[in-house]
Amino acid sequence: MILDFYYMGLNYYQIKKQVLKARKLVIKATAAAGSGHPGGSFSMAEILGCLFYKYLKYDPKNPGWEDRDKLILSKGHASPGLFSNMAVAGYFDPKDIVTLRQFGSKLQGHPDLKCPGVEFCGGSLGIGLSYSIGNALAARLDGKNNRIYTIIGDGESDEGQVWEAAMTAAKYKIDNITAFLDRNFIQQDSYTEKIMPLDEELIGNDLSEMWKDASRWKTGDKWRSFGWNVIEVDGHRTEQISDAIRRANETKGLPSIIIARTVKGKGVEHMEDNPQWHGKAPQQDIVPIIEDELESQFMIAPSIIAGDMSNLGKEVERCNEGRADYIHLDVMDGQFVPNKTFDHTEIQKLRPLSLLPFDTHLMINDPVKHVHNYIDAGSDIITVHAEVCDESSFGEICDQLRSNQVGIGLAINPDTDLPQWSYKFAEMLDQIIVMSVVPGKSGQKFIESTHEKIQRITKDLHDHKFDGYIEVDGGVNLENIGACFADGGRAFVGGSAIIGQSDVRMIIKEFRNQVLDSRRRLLIKKAHDLGGTDLVNKWIDLHVVGKKKDGLVQIAKELGFQ
Repeated sequence: MILDFYYMGLNYYQIKKQVLKARKLVIKATAAAGSGHPGGSFSMAEILGCLFYKYLKYDPKNPGWEDRDKLILSKGHASPGLFSNMAVAGYFDPKDIVTLRQFGSKLQGHPDLKCPGVEFCGGSLGIGLSYSIGNALAARLDGKNNRIYTIIGDGESDEGQVWEAAMTAAKYKIDNITAFLDRNFIQQDSYTEKIMPLDEELIGNDLSEMWKDASRWKTGDKWRSFGWNVIEVDGHRTEQISDAIRRANETKGLPSIIIARTVKGKGVEHMEDNPQWHGKAPQQDIVPIIEDELESQFMIAPSIIAGDMSNLGKEVERCNEGRADYIHLDVMDGQFVPNKTFDHTEIQKLRPLSLLPFDTHLMINDPVKHVHNYIDAGSDIITVHAEVCDESSFGEICDQLRSNQVGIGLAINPDTDLPQWSYKFAEMLDQIIVMSVVPGKSGQKFIESTHEKIQRITKDLHDHKFDGYIEVDGGVNLENIGACFADGGRAFVGGSAIIGQSDVRMIIKEFRNQVLDSRRRLLIKKAHDLGGTDLVNKWIDLHVVGKKKDGLVQIAKELGFQ
């Protein structure tokens, strides 16, 4: 039987797109209801994205399919997160999301079986893991190979039944279950480490130090002592979650739990790490600003050829340590560009060194003849140049990439515009690379006319329903990255400006800070356009965690809005 959503197996970039769609539906749903839990929905967003669009076996047209995997949301108050993904996956019309919490709606405040596809009526916390174990045992008795996935909360872990279930799963060696602990450090009343610490008691309100210091993480030890296979990940890193699910599914004789360290409200700054947003809905006048904020997520990608070409493995490790979003691999053949770097054989050697997505940029002639080699080498996205393609050859490349679940990219040189034929592929493209230097020559300065070009391309692509990333490649540095973001760039390649620096992690952090400053300026302008100074002040006042508010006030003053 062929199913539309049976093991969708989407690539990294497509999963990110689906997660974004789901996040926006959460905002729409909770705002319409005037209540709900966006914070906990957002902390598990990437977990649900990896499950729904890569691992989970299901059929939205036949929700009761006997051979389906089951997803059980034990932290049931985060139902908007579940419902939004079900809508994106095709269980019901996304327009129905605005009926959340309405009388008679199938979309209640906690999951309810009246919604086809929901596996568990989540109400009182603490019972979902027990229910999941029962389902896993039943599947074993029936001789089925389907898996049971369950998501529990860290506040929920105050319940004794969670630990009774943990003992039971270990005793019966239930290895067809994978649990996720959404470790966002916040429950209804306050920070978890102030109420009932799973790791270490929190002094003060600064979660960042707790989040960063692995020596303070005790939760994994607790679960190991209960006989579980424990995998710990950054719960917003799709590549880490995906690898963890794969490893859990391969584990025999032990139940598995993936402890995902997450940020409550991830993706919306005023919600992040803020206990107020455990169960609070955004107001309607703030929704358009939030939607723009969600739409403006960005990525930083170091280009490793700017480092030690004799030891590219070391440069990959520096990207890992620097918490890059992905790794940019410039393949030059000495023909399309004057320089020559490496080919697919080197990428194949580097692949085991990192879970980070590989962004392979083919600056080569006749890419249609070679693209399969770079697929086999482990590329997550492959970008070819418009200058060496036509509609037919690029269509063939797209077919190869899609059938192998590899992202699709198209690049243009500084003196090239997007060819007319490229707009036919706009909806399937994951990335457009706009070269801001002449490819193949190192040490060049950013071509200033690129700013206008990005602005124009951003508008043109939007009109053609492009929902991928515009990547800016060449001469990007701390001085111009903010402007590139304002132009419409959402992915940024850094060569000498990142890999050429001694502390990759620190420079990537500085890159992100520059982009965040630019994004905040755009959002303040958006608020002013929508509601003048009053809405600007209202939106700024939502930012109560850390020193974000002070920075926003300063930007508003600089813009003349205060």
